Amino acid sequence: MTPRELLAFMRTHRVAVQASVTEAAGAQAAVVGIAITDRFEVVFDTLGSSRKAQNLRVNPAIALVMGGLMPGDERTVQYEGVADEPGGDERERLTEVYYAVYPDGRDRLSWPGLTYVRVRPQWIRYSDFGQPTPLIVEFTARELGL
Repeated sequence: MTPRELLAFMRTHRVAVQASVTEAAGAQAAVVGIAITDRFEVVFDTLGSSRKAQNLRVNPAIALVMGGLMPGDERTVQYEGVADEPGGDERERLTEVYYAVYPDGRDRLSWPGLTYVRVRPQWIRYSDFGQPTPLIVEFTARELGL
């Protein structure tokens, strides 16, 4: 598994389970629609009033899981990173990546409090348990060329 193959696999998924931590150190998880940049950044939209957005503003640590949801496909990505809500040119770059996956995302621009979250990877683990000898490969941001 190369970084390029990892990126291609990640891009086959349009949703992920994200997990964050509440201010009181509780766990919170939700399914989010995602897009992946060439830099392995994950982008999703949410309302600023959502629990996930509020959690990430206090503690930007986030984990995501992609894959493993289809019968017979035992490939997953575990992804740990740091979230932010970029503005300006960075927001423009990221929303274009998002809209390429979710063209209807532009329809939500009128929603009060809509925000875009970017997640930068710190560690990614690819696992394939659907073969005789499981394949498990871990990448740090540095190993991804970031």
